[in-house]
Amino acid sequence: MVTTTELSLKVLLYRYLFFEWLFRDVTRGSHLERAAAWRHNLSQAHWLFVYLRRWIGLAVIFFVLGLLTERGLQEEMFSAVFYVGSAVSVAVNAVIGAAIAGFKMLPGP
Repeated sequence: MVTTTELSLKVLLYRYLFFEWLFRDVTRGSHLERAAAWRHNLSQAHWLFVYLRRWIGLAVIFFVLGLLTERGLQEEMFSAVFYVGSAVSVAVNAVIGAAIAGFKMLPGP
């Protein structure tokens, strides 16, 4: 098992923002392996709320930076960079919300 002290900053940043590494593929293996992967994924699903809060925070930060850049510095073109970041954060939140709903409503394999 790799500890966090052995991981690079790039890997840590990826794991801080994206949750894919927490889950196992339930489409591969025998029926028992798929069921075990589903149970593992259900046990990891509570972390999705942490990622949801992180991405909501990023959406707010990017939106505020866009407003400050647009209104305060009068840089409409540069503020688009922050607004796009805010829009991407909203899209990621939609994906996380769909994953949470899927874990609550979908039956196991």
